[in-house]
Amino acid sequence: MSFNFKLDEELFKKYMRVLKLARTPSRDEFQKIAIVAAAGIALIGMIGFILYEIILLIP
Repeated sequence: MSFNFKLDEELFKKYMRVLKLARTPSRDEFQKIAIVAAAGIALIGMIGFILYEIILLIP
């Protein structure tokens, strides 16, 4: 039991260290991240659509 508690305590300390270093992104950073994510989703969707159309054309 004591080993498991010590392991949990060490893990908790590691998580707390990461949370102390983390910060909320600024509005500009958030907008850039959102634009890159949206572009990635659009690109993957476009590739999927093009492949779908190619498969429909090939009998």
